[in-house]
Amino acid sequence: MPDMSASVSLAVTHLVPLAKEVDENKVTPGVLGFIVFAVMAVAVWGLMKSMNKHMQKVDFKQSPDDDAEKAREQADSAAQQR
Repeated sequence: MPDMSASVSLAVTHLVPLAKEVDENKVTPGVLGFIVFAVMAVAVWGLMKSMNKHMQKVDFKQSPDDDAEKAREQADSAAQQR
């Protein structure tokens, strides 16, 4: 682990002069921000495509239930006999 911290501190000392060249009043997301945004956009596109495929499989017309229809007819006939 000591080698890891030494290499990290060495990398940071090389990046500090680069960071001072950047305008401190201007903040940009950079390449990492673009990559994260692009990955999220592709994920949303994939989810929307999948949802569209699943929604096309859904049948919105309800088929009549035979058992419920028979029970309703029996109830109606019983009510008319009274």
